[in-house]
Amino acid sequence: MLAEAELSSVAPLKEAVLTIGVFDGLHLGHKHLISEVKGIASKQGMLSGVVTFRKHPVEQVEPEASLPYLTSLQEKLKLIKAEGVDFVVALTFDRKLADLTARDFVGLLRNYLRMRALVVGPDFALGRGREGNVDVLRRLGKDIGFSLTVVPPMKIGGEIVSSTGIRQALADGDMGKVVSLTGRPYLIRGKVVRGTGQGRRIGFPTANLEIESGWAIPRDGVYATMTHTNGDVHKSLTSIGMRPTFGGKSRTVETYILDFDGDLYGRDVSIEIIERLREEKKFDNIEDLKKQIARDIDEGISILSSSAH
Repeated sequence: MLAEAELSSVAPLKEAVLTIGVFDGLHLGHKHLISEVKGIASKQGMLSGVVTFRKHPVEQVEPEASLPYLTSLQEKLKLIKAEGVDFVVALTFDRKLADLTARDFVGLLRNYLRMRALVVGPDFALGRGREGNVDVLRRLGKDIGFSLTVVPPMKIGGEIVSSTGIRQALADGDMGKVVSLTGRPYLIRGKVVRGTGQGRRIGFPTANLEIESGWAIPRDGVYATMTHTNGDVHKSLTSIGMRPTFGGKSRTVETYILDFDGDLYGRDVSIEIIERLREEKKFDNIEDLKKQIARDIDEGISILSSSAH
């Protein structure tokens, strides 16, 4: 089974405290869970580990259910490692893994990762049909030899911090709420591709981003952003939407990088989305659009200059 090969690649030298989850978006609730893992591991002289999944299990169980991603696998693993755990392992959630009983799943964790303690949230479940809820896991722990710690969900402003909440905030264009839930600006990545050239023709050349399908994109509108490319960071404005003034037929993400004159075609760029400035709108003529862009730039510079960037 593929999961066994993935688990065997870790080979921890000591017994371990684990947590398991998708951890998409690695929000403050996830970080709190991981900090509990580290605390228990430190007290008991064990290793701290995180088990995650390469793709969301719901894609295997309910292929028709579409959950937009908040972080790429690479970004997620980087963020988890930055929390200071001893190891991270990403499993491929295939049919064989989905069919494992809860007992067999935790048995793999005991055998390959030397799990002696498991830290989860109250709604956590694993194993075939999500049979391994916290009550089942507690019994299995007594049988197999691991402790279970259940951590209450984190709340901010009375609301449970969740990946679902982040997706809703993105759909609302509420970037401040995204930061409050994750502790960082939202990041999208893409490759710069050739666009229609309309931006260059009106004096505001934009980098058109090809975003990987399945990525959660904020609500249409104009945003103050920071663009990362080639190790450099630039203030920028990013427009998300249909480009109605130019009769656009498909949704695009295009970024106007301030004080930059270079060729980015074919390059990968990352964009931190700081704050939404306004709705996308259709202008009667190009002059009105250019005046609005100039106002957007002034407002964007003001926001970006006063932020931590």
